Amino acid sequence: MNYELLCSKVVAATRLTGNFIRKESMAFDSNSIEYKGLNDMVSYVDKNAEKQLVKNLSKILPGSGFITEEDTEDITDRTFTWIIDPLDGTTNFIHGIPTYSVSVALYEEDKPIIGVVYEINRGEMFSTYKGGPALLNNKEIRVSKAENLTQSLLATGFPYYQFEKQPQYIQLFTDMMQKCHGLRRIGSAAVDLAYVACGRFDAYFEYNLNSYDVAAGAYLVQQAGGQIMNFAGGDEFLQTREVLATNGLLTEEILSTIKKYF
Repeated sequence: MNYELLCSKVVAATRLTGNFIRKESMAFDSNSIEYKGLNDMVSYVDKNAEKQLVKNLSKILPGSGFITEEDTEDITDRTFTWIIDPLDGTTNFIHGIPTYSVSVALYEEDKPIIGVVYEINRGEMFSTYKGGPALLNNKEIRVSKAENLTQSLLATGFPYYQFEKQPQYIQLFTDMMQKCHGLRRIGSAAVDLAYVACGRFDAYFEYNLNSYDVAAGAYLVQQAGGQIMNFAGGDEFLQTREVLATNGLLTEEILSTIKKYF
């Protein structure tokens, strides 16, 4: 299989969906919001973007499976499986905050082979493929070279449901804030991970995440020379819904801090 050619087709399909979302943002009506659960919002833009993305990706690999946020398709017993979030950062989108993205990962069996994250408002296309580099708008990217937390800028996310872990998470925030340049909360896990991949953030951690939030961004981090794991340091980050992404140099220091609270 020509993974580079496959990735170029995925990039094109992802860009089409991003262009649709950008166009809809110009006249978005907040009255169209639906609630899937506490603070868990969705709009017609999410749903239509997902339908469009599934349709176009299905043309690239007919018969492939899908794991999707809005359940347009939910077929997993295939050799190739797409893991997609058509609009990662829905809350930002709804409130007119310009950081949201399209996230597309392709797995062959249980291994990633394509990762694409399109940050829509800056027009930044992050992409990678099996055997290739991690790219930002076709230029190779690498993780940062920060060697300790005192040199670092970190990203995280705040839980908006399942608050039972919130007390120790706040303790973790307090600990981290005293060790680094600062903590940022952008509101799109896919973008956070892409920013680790290109060295803007030195590390990122969050829990309560779904596979479609992180699958593409995690592969970008790995392909850019970084490390990705759960809060115990294991590889099962998609299953445990906990993600720590680092430049590799900060892993031990951050993981030891996280393990004090989780």
